[in-house]
Amino acid sequence: MIKKYYLLSPGPTPVPEETLAAAAVPIIHHRTSEFSDILMETVEGLKYVFQTEHDVFILTSSGTGAMELAVTNTLCPGDKVITLNAGKFGERWGHICRAYGVDVREIVLEWGEPFTKEQLADELRANPETKAFFSILSETSTGTVYDIQGYGEVLAQSDAILVVDGISGIGATPCPMDEWKVDIIVAGSQKSFMIPPGLAYIAFSPKAWNLVEKSTMPKFYFDAKKYKKSLGKRTTPYTPAVSLIIQQKKSLDIIKAMGLEKLFEHHRILGDTTRAAVHAIGLELLSKIPGNIVTAVKVPAGVDGLKIVKTMQGKYMAYIAGAQDPHKGEFFRIAHLGYMGGFDVITALAALEMTLAELGFDFETGKGIKAAEEILKENWE
Repeated sequence: MIKKYYLLSPGPTPVPEETLAAAAVPIIHHRTSEFSDILMETVEGLKYVFQTEHDVFILTSSGTGAMELAVTNTLCPGDKVITLNAGKFGERWGHICRAYGVDVREIVLEWGEPFTKEQLADELRANPETKAFFSILSETSTGTVYDIQGYGEVLAQSDAILVVDGISGIGATPCPMDEWKVDIIVAGSQKSFMIPPGLAYIAFSPKAWNLVEKSTMPKFYFDAKKYKKSLGKRTTPYTPAVSLIIQQKKSLDIIKAMGLEKLFEHHRILGDTTRAAVHAIGLELLSKIPGNIVTAVKVPAGVDGLKIVKTMQGKYMAYIAGAQDPHKGEFFRIAHLGYMGGFDVITALAALEMTLAELGFDFETGKGIKAAEEILKENWE
């Protein structure tokens, strides 16, 4: 039997065929008016997805590069910040801040647990010298979404800025930067932006720029002032990933043609479909506030969680993601992010049912698929 590769991870995600083809066009020089036009059209498309009037800067890096830029361009050594550690990527905010000598108050949650705006307000009252609160829109390691709108309301009443890791969430779930009073958002190309890894995006509010002017952190490549100055000249400070930017323009054209509201609804349908299926076969979600980006599912008792991922990937070529340390083997993650459709979810669920049956889990085969099909039929246009 021919085995076909199915990419069902929360990043990288599948890329549209026309976007893949855009990388095959002859390379162009980045210091030309031709490329400047493409760059500026791409920036405008990113502003549309970020829902902001502020500049969005394109970095040739992974999303972590944008996270580092957010820290080093707004803070000084010894500044006090609060970070929300609710999984692997919230944890990363703390690691970056400590690497640059920042005084971190880390809020550590059980994976999948919520954190309310009231709790944030209490933290700020107890720590009045806080310069920034670092949060996550969608914690990719747990499938959990957080109340960025509520956090924005709280931070708008203080001098501290709200910094959001939107790497897996932006474009898949609402987070209008300007309306929700977010001061910095970072994102990555390989998620809902539907291109390969290699680009990161970041935008600053005027409130955040005030801190940029005062920051004394060491920086060179990740210097926001250099990116701002260059963008004013319709270019980048260093050699950009030309082909990736060309691809990003193509995928942004697809996103704009669909419209953000329909894109959010698309992800909602796929999330509902996945959740209905796993519940139907007796499985539990990890997250108490699950999002529509990736669904984290607890491994049932008596089943080897590592074997679920290994079998789905190795035997059925369905590349879902396992849990990360320190929870390896305790749950697995099925993404429904970016260029995925309803039948991609059905494929993932079929492979999951076949795997669970092989590993001895007792359930009614096909019940999950049936539940998924009902959701898709109700929402199919």
